[in-house]
Amino acid sequence: MTKGSSNNNSGSGSGSGSGSGNYQTTSSGTNDQGNHYCHRDYGTGASNSNSYHYSNSDGSYYYSNPNGSTYYNDGAGGSRYNSGK
Repeated sequence: MTKGSSNNNSGSGSGSGSGSGNYQTTSSGTNDQGNHYCHRDYGTGASNSNSYHYSNSDGSYYYSNPNGSTYYNDGAGGSRYNSGK
């Protein structure tokens, strides 16, 4: 996963991270490697209140979900899921 630094504070993306409820997007955009990121605050009731996802320019993506689980897809058919429990 490549994080890099942010060029701007705008960007959009979609994905299938698990989670429900209300959240506030604290930051999102595209970094200088062309990778999209989005940080969300789900509040104190979530197992992982500061969840995020990255969608990388190589087709890989990573989710850190509000329920504490994580998911990584390498963009080439491989993936890893951790329930966080």
